[in-house]
Amino acid sequence: MLELAILGFLYDRSLHGYELRKRITALTGHVRPVAESTLYPAIKRLEKAGLLARETQPGAVAAPRHVLSLTDAGRRELRRRLTEPARADITDENRWFTLLAFLRHLDDAAAQAGVLRLRLDFLQEPASFFYDGDRPLRAEELDDPFRQGILTIARATSRAELAWLRKTLVSLG
Repeated sequence: MLELAILGFLYDRSLHGYELRKRITALTGHVRPVAESTLYPAIKRLEKAGLLARETQPGAVAAPRHVLSLTDAGRRELRRRLTEPARADITDENRWFTLLAFLRHLDDAAAQAGVLRLRLDFLQEPASFFYDGDRPLRAEELDDPFRQGILTIARATSRAELAWLRKTLVSLG
């Protein structure tokens, strides 16, 4: 998820590490804050793989800044990750939102629709947070108001997302 966010934000324009961290935190920070000790090793891995380039620019007031940009290989890798998402990128809501934030970087509407169909298929599978054996439980079957709340909120969120997915798939053709 972190590498996808790095590639996605750098696809549009070059950024220095602090700006990149702020953008990633805005996207995922309420759930998974991005620490420097996590971000910079990921940047180094992507740079070592030839997906990022680093340029040192003089700082306005302080030390020099390292500006990061995507290489052509980095652009191809982002598009590959968007076109061929891992199962967890579809099923995990936080990873899904990260993928969705950059799906516009795929130029092919059919490829975009293919990714949306994967999410649609996942959301249409019977599921719950709570089960009676193998049978998913519905909110109405629970006595616990807090578990009812979880299922009620999840149902409303899923319905809204399903409606958006179907509408967007129609618009993509």
